[in-house]
Amino acid sequence: MAIRKIATIGHPILRETTRKLTKEELSSPELQAFIDDLIETMHDANGAGLAANQVYEPVRICAIEIKNNPRYPYKPNYPLTVLVNPEVTPTTEETFLNFEGCLSVPNLRGEVYRFTGVRVRAWDRHGNDLDFEVKGLTAGTFQHECDHLDGKVFLDRVHDTRSLTTWADFERFHQAKFVERAKALVAKYGS
Repeated sequence: MAIRKIATIGHPILRETTRKLTKEELSSPELQAFIDDLIETMHDANGAGLAANQVYEPVRICAIEIKNNPRYPYKPNYPLTVLVNPEVTPTTEETFLNFEGCLSVPNLRGEVYRFTGVRVRAWDRHGNDLDFEVKGLTAGTFQHECDHLDGKVFLDRVHDTRSLTTWADFERFHQAKFVERAKALVAKYGS
């Protein structure tokens, strides 16, 4: 396994729509090693998720895991999930205002509306079908990572640019209020 460099805002790869994979490609030792690298890089950077194009591979894969994350102490834990060729569709019209950050947009956060529930259809890393629903704050994480695969970053969805803040000023001025909203969302949806 290797820790890969993470592309930052301005690099063209973050704006590319990633390509779907075949099951034959997915089963290759090279792609399986890449998935291990993706997970290792996400863990090393304390990310809640990481998309393949964030580490310069324009393929439709992302990983999500939230486990006592120091960057997001208010997010509930979620087991390691690798999505290949994911499709995310809303299961509700209800949205919540999420304060998001991104490993590819260092030291910046902003408010983004996300659906409170989504259906996720994908393959796992071995090509097995996945079909499940995610609700609450965790649904926002899935939407964020799948946006990357479509060449979008959270800045494209920022509700009001006046919400943009550095990480330090988020912690100083905005985190307490957002944590209250996040806790209410977790209490309502369990995630």
